[in-house]
Amino acid sequence: MALKLEDKKVVVAEVNAVAAKALSVVGAENRGLTVTQMTDFRAKARKEGVYVRIVKNTLARKALAGTSFECIAPALKGPIILAFSQDDPGAAARIVKTFAKDNEKLVTTLVSLGGQMLPAKDLERVASLPTRAQALSQLLGVLKAPIAKFVGTLAAPNVKLVRTLQAVADAKKAAGAAG
Repeated sequence: MALKLEDKKVVVAEVNAVAAKALSVVGAENRGLTVTQMTDFRAKARKEGVYVRIVKNTLARKALAGTSFECIAPALKGPIILAFSQDDPGAAARIVKTFAKDNEKLVTTLVSLGGQMLPAKDLERVASLPTRAQALSQLLGVLKAPIAKFVGTLAAPNVKLVRTLQAVADAKKAAGAAG
């Protein structure tokens, strides 16, 4: 069923608002997927904070104008799903990647991150980006390492002294028991 002009304006405004705040987008061809498969895909995406929309390519080009994803406009061809990552740059790529393992009819056609369009083969690289929690824990580990090494360096002479005194005590005890 064809959309009326007002409905098209609503769709364009909605996609534009999402694209303006999104961190990355993945486009995938959905030709041959059943309604049940698409419903399952949307449910998984929603759970991970990924906005999924099937939009006509002409409307998608209008919606992406003025956003950092304007660069993907020439690649919008054929039936395509747009998955926008809202909080985690790799979330959409992970969703598409895992869903495509079980559903070979979902074929990635484009990936965009940071205002650059990447080839579809870079889906794996984007999917392997750490989540916010993982990135924070890695940062904390990097910040904590020098402090831990410094404390270890400060404690080393004391530890060595205690070990030496213990060795001397053990040696005297052994000499007293033998003699």
